[in-house]
Amino acid sequence: MATNDQNFLTTEVQRFTALDVFRGMTICFMIIVNTPGNEYTTFAPLHHAAWNGFTPTDLVFPSFMFAVGNAMSFVMKKWDSYPTQKVLGKIFKRAAIIFLLGYLMYWFPFVQMVDGHISFRPITETRIFGVLQRIALGYLFASLMIYFFKLRTTIIITAIILVAYWPIMVLLGDSPDPLTIQANPIFKLDTWLIGFKHMYADHYGGVRVPFDPEGLLSTFPAIGNVVGGYVVGKYVQQKGKTYEGLTNIMLWGFALLVIAHFWNYTFPINKKLWTSSFVLQTVGLDCMIISAVIYLIDFKHKKGQWTTFFETVGKNPLPVYLLSELLIIAFYVIQIGDKPLWQWLFDNIFSLASPYVGSLLQAITYMLICWGFGYWLNKKKIYIRV
Repeated sequence: MATNDQNFLTTEVQRFTALDVFRGMTICFMIIVNTPGNEYTTFAPLHHAAWNGFTPTDLVFPSFMFAVGNAMSFVMKKWDSYPTQKVLGKIFKRAAIIFLLGYLMYWFPFVQMVDGHISFRPITETRIFGVLQRIALGYLFASLMIYFFKLRTTIIITAIILVAYWPIMVLLGDSPDPLTIQANPIFKLDTWLIGFKHMYADHYGGVRVPFDPEGLLSTFPAIGNVVGGYVVGKYVQQKGKTYEGLTNIMLWGFALLVIAHFWNYTFPINKKLWTSSFVLQTVGLDCMIISAVIYLIDFKHKKGQWTTFFETVGKNPLPVYLLSELLIIAFYVIQIGDKPLWQWLFDNIFSLASPYVGSLLQAITYMLICWGFGYWLNKKKIYIRV
């Protein structure tokens, strides 16, 4: 493959250490919270909020989207010299590939056992939306806005989306509480558009309910996380390595947290609905976190093994994430006796450290396996992009 920014494989790319570290931290934490040894003996901060509310785990996915926006701020400045047709081709191609990868990831391993025979998993029951699909759509809409409009206009449009999402959710939901699991407009739109068989299902209140936390409607406010990351990334390139610039980013983060706090009283912070208050909360926290990372690395020059560790993953976030999702499926498909291999490892090895600690240790061990893949790619100077 050629080594340019149009291809999946690159060996020479502009690096921004703080961004790579931020992305690496996000991916490592995402793998840990996604793969507990036993979900029933997992420490509370490593669970998503059941519905309304916020935990550290709820910050992971929006931070990934924030990092996508950061990376866009470095790439899009090169597009000014490209013809519009080429830029649109790049945007739609990347969005389509990421969306397709997400779809295929949920369809994997493509086959299943039925009455002792192997058959293909029916495409009519595969999940349509998901994590990578939301990233693809968020990237698509944010890129188009930023490319065709001035940044100020993009920020105004994003603010309008966040404000408009509030009455849409409240007025189009079912009374008396339009923000409950099956009364909200996200559930209603997804049910009408793709049907139950293409939706994620999880336990809510002890009952398994079809509801996709990455539904189509809730993807629109998620654009705000990408735009927020872009704004911060662009500002960092201009003034982020000055004390004034870093202070401004932290003040923006604090201001967003204050607004989110008060908005929460009328439009609750809710990751599964991706409410507007949730967007402001997560962008605000990410502003503060990336400010702290920049301060340590570029101001205090605290580089070392910790930055190298996270950079290893941050340089290849997509392949490491895909590996983590596909490999864990294999751990559940492979059986030892009557147990999936993942459960057998917990019951016979990791639980010996105590159920809660063992569950965390198993997740960390798995993260380190995925990290090893990132280390190998980095050692070979292979950086996979779309």
